[in-house]
Amino acid sequence: NWSLFRKSSCINYELVAKMDDKQTVLLRIYIGESDHIEGRPAYKEIVHFLKRNNVAGATVLRGIYGYGKKSQLHSASVLRLSTDLPILIEVVDSEDKIQGVLPEIKTMVKDGLITLEKITVTGNED
Repeated sequence: NWSLFRKSSCINYELVAKMDDKQTVLLRIYIGESDHIEGRPAYKEIVHFLKRNNVAGATVLRGIYGYGKKSQLHSASVLRLSTDLPILIEVVDSEDKIQGVLPEIKTMVKDGLITLEKITVTGNED
């Protein structure tokens, strides 16, 4: 049920609704589950930073299978429990807001990948 997913995600739909006439950007941050910033999980530190900076929304997704720049496969298989599964953080906000937080994000992501793409926001109704 799409409405159930929308209500349970970490996106501030009131802020996103105001973006209809602005350039909206999807920031994707690819890191590993074992990545840390000052002893804390990197994905949590990044999301807390984004929230402190009033970014419209961020969602963390945990991959079940994949590999990164070192080409080592990581799997959520019961037979092979990986401690470094792929993590994807998706962030949505205006281009200005994303560009404002991007320099700090780059310092936080030591061994990951950051991508940006322009998106169209639709379906903001409750």
